[in-house]
Amino acid sequence: MYEQQSHSLLNAILNQIEPEFAKHDLRYFYTRLGANFYAIHSLFERLYGKRPDFAEQAQRLVETLARQYIDRSDVLRAKDMEREQDYNWFLSQKWVGMALYCNGFAKNLQGMREHLHYFQDLGINLVHVMPIMKCPEGKSDGGYAVSNFREIDPRAGDLNDLRALADDLRQRDMLLVMDVVLNHTSDQHEWAQKARDGYSPYRDYYYTFENRHVPDMFEQSMPEVFPETAPGNFTWNEEMQRWVMTVFNEYQWDLNYSNPTVFIEMLDIILFWANQGADIVRLDAVAFLWKKIGSTCQNEREAHLILQLMKDCCQVTAPGVLFIAEAIVAPVEVTKYFGEDAVIAKECEIAYNATFMALLWDAVATKNARLLNQGIKSLPVKLERATWLNYIRCHDDIGLGFDDKDIELAGYEPRDHRRFLIDYFTGKFADSHARGVPFGQNDKTGDARISGSLASLVGLQHAIDIGDEKAIDDAVRIIVLLHSLILSFGGLPLLYYGDEIGTTNDESYRNDPVKMDDSRWVHRPFIDWQKAEKRNVPGTIEYLIFNQLKTLIAVHKELDAFADFNNRDLVDVDNPHLFVFERYHLQKPADRVLVVANFDRKSQRLDLDQLPRWSQSHHGYLVDAITGQSPEKFGNTVVVPRFGCYWLTEK
Repeated sequence: MYEQQSHSLLNAILNQIEPEFAKHDLRYFYTRLGANFYAIHSLFERLYGKRPDFAEQAQRLVETLARQYIDRSDVLRAKDMEREQDYNWFLSQKWVGMALYCNGFAKNLQGMREHLHYFQDLGINLVHVMPIMKCPEGKSDGGYAVSNFREIDPRAGDLNDLRALADDLRQRDMLLVMDVVLNHTSDQHEWAQKARDGYSPYRDYYYTFENRHVPDMFEQSMPEVFPETAPGNFTWNEEMQRWVMTVFNEYQWDLNYSNPTVFIEMLDIILFWANQGADIVRLDAVAFLWKKIGSTCQNEREAHLILQLMKDCCQVTAPGVLFIAEAIVAPVEVTKYFGEDAVIAKECEIAYNATFMALLWDAVATKNARLLNQGIKSLPVKLERATWLNYIRCHDDIGLGFDDKDIELAGYEPRDHRRFLIDYFTGKFADSHARGVPFGQNDKTGDARISGSLASLVGLQHAIDIGDEKAIDDAVRIIVLLHSLILSFGGLPLLYYGDEIGTTNDESYRNDPVKMDDSRWVHRPFIDWQKAEKRNVPGTIEYLIFNQLKTLIAVHKELDAFADFNNRDLVDVDNPHLFVFERYHLQKPADRVLVVANFDRKSQRLDLDQLPRWSQSHHGYLVDAITGQSPEKFGNTVVVPRFGCYWLTEK
């Protein structure tokens, strides 16, 4: 009966659909709509079914999907069909990404087009251009406070420049990733301006209140995202004479997704950018989409329903487009953003593996893999048609959101261990050469996060400053080690721009009144292209890092076992300094890679007798796929160099 209800509604919608739609070939659209409408109706009805305007809103939803399908180019529709045929295309090991700020990398979109050879030289074929939508100067939150979702910041260029970049990337078999900020808008957005002016429909786009009664109830259970710079979750707006929910910053107004008009508007925006050429859309702050009194207002069930509905709708109009969930939450929560109660991803196909990132940094500080091994055991298994996005650094800070139980099982006291990590990466610990900067310090709890470039956090900046060649070599080794792990772990490896040439902290933000209170700007560099040219000069640090990463990427793409099909087994060894896991090909059991990483500053031994399948008495001899050479051995013991990593295969 329920399915009949959805079919009946769909028939009513199609009978009233805009007459001009009949002029277009909508065969594939109607096929996909029919296949997905039961799910779309079920989710839309669950979220908004009690509203008197439900049927009207459902009509608007379908017409929005149809308009965006009509606007989709023939080239992009053909790409959709190609990806529908090869639906696991993104699980291949051939994809290696880089995230960047357009202005920091190449000034503008035209500059990016001029530097595409740089990506190809390194082996990058997935480019994440972080937010370039129009934002107010001075209150942009690094591009995440959007004042117009359909315009590009004029300093970056215009829509024609973006489409030209997308075309250039597509011709080179490269993917474009773009951001859509789902949770909030700038207070300068047209919707917010109309809300301030008293237009009641637009006030319902946000959470606004006449007095503190409701906000105070929310505050009882809502944590603070930026307690240092933006305490509390509500801001008084003098012009409107109302309190506005502002979870991130006072100039970022949270959108009200209990209003279906907001959902349809934001879905329309996602599809708009898909039609500009985005292959993957990164959905920002997805954990915050649903607000409920008495909860943390994060990871609510309705937030997942919204994402499922967005995915089902996208499957109708632009099925070749993938979603990334930007949800930096506990491991048990993050896998839910792939989709719950499903085998394949029904929300977002890709999610940030923030747990792996943080665990890697713990291993760098402690020089052992105890917490790394324990934390990976607690990482839930992903869905079949989903993948992790593995990274070392990004535009954001490093949070230390480890599970306390894992910290205890690794032999540490949770509070003391986090304090050690903060002290280590901010250079306060006696044995540390890190040059990190604290971010988001919470005086109430003593918690803090860490800002800093990869090179500065691993000691390269310090080593260069004092001219210590051994320390420089160690830092370069750690940079290569960390990249070897994100490339072999399973998922989409994502490099951060500047890391490939050892870019250190940019302290200039301290002199900018707009940026000086946000230490994350220390690792949002402007690429020095003269420095980047040194990647071609043997003997330079830039040459050492760039060319070792270039080799890693090239080898990674050739190893079929590195495709991501839940084909990884963690290997327990008795050496606490080593992180060891096996990757294997599902159809070719003999096609295996043993990944061995040493986080200590001294060489360590791996006893192959602990790994029966890899003992030399069984098959041939071991070869490191990265170098093509056999590792140093004594008997059945492999010697792993300081800060070294092997990708071992059998010959």
